[in-house]
Amino acid sequence: MKERELRMAVLSVILVLLVPVIGASQGGTAPDTWMQPLTPWGAPDIQGVWDFRTLTPLERPSELAEKTFLTPEEAAAYEQRTVAALDKDRRTDDGLSTQADVSSAYNQFWWDYGTELTEDKRTSLITDPTNGRIPVLTAEAQARVEAARAARRRPAHGPEDRGVAERCILGFNAGPPLNPSAYNNNIQLFQTPDYVAILTEMVHDARIVPLNGRPVLSEDVKQWRGDARGSWSGNTLVVESTNFTDKTNFRGSGENLHLVERFTLVNANTLLYEYQIDDPSSFTRSWSAAIPMKRTEAPLFEYACHEGNYGMLNLLAGARAEEDVVEE
Repeated sequence: MKERELRMAVLSVILVLLVPVIGASQGGTAPDTWMQPLTPWGAPDIQGVWDFRTLTPLERPSELAEKTFLTPEEAAAYEQRTVAALDKDRRTDDGLSTQADVSSAYNQFWWDYGTELTEDKRTSLITDPTNGRIPVLTAEAQARVEAARAARRRPAHGPEDRGVAERCILGFNAGPPLNPSAYNNNIQLFQTPDYVAILTEMVHDARIVPLNGRPVLSEDVKQWRGDARGSWSGNTLVVESTNFTDKTNFRGSGENLHLVERFTLVNANTLLYEYQIDDPSSFTRSWSAAIPMKRTEAPLFEYACHEGNYGMLNLLAGARAEEDVVEE
């Protein structure tokens, strides 16, 4: 009798333990058991491929004024309008289809802006200031921006007259800081105890960030992507970069840019990327943005840009041809 009672007791325990599992498999709600994964050496594990495409613009559109979030209905309408406007394959009856094809460079298959706003339906990626707009540029920065625009308006005298993205030195969404753009909105993160590598799909570029307390470079040494140093603040990877060259800029920034980036795994499939721009010689105040990145199993592909720099050769040859036409 005692053996039978023991068997019944064991069976009862098994059934009790199975109830939550059965309920979850039939649509019930299982408790949230996600925990921050760790590397073998105990650091937060943020490795993987992350997709940061979104229709949410960096700056809030002027027509949305102080509206920080959209309702689900407003978001659906906004997404539908924006996807339609970005469609490179759309056709009209005005006879300009050929011109549209040339100016768009690629057909719709190759573009990847995304189809949705961020999950919280934000109207801008900029979180500070609260109006969702980049602060006013200083007079010094305005002069730099206008000089660059003037160089692009005329036939290029040399490659220095074209932007670094057009010259395939840095990708237009590769950062730093990272920002969604037309395509290749993917990064892959790798970790060791002493370094983090940030590989961007655009222009196949990699940043190696020391975590071992290595001293920063002398302020006389300038680099295309700045001089980065990383550290952990709780579960957040903090990357600070200085020593940028004056040959690059982000939305008007200059060589005195101090960039702080933060990478935080908020759940199994979302990596929150935040950055703060501090450059008093270029902006009237600091500003910040936040971009949720989604985990993806898709691989990164090599992006060779214009391999062998043939694109720049042809661009300069075209500039000389334009000059010949003007002289005639």
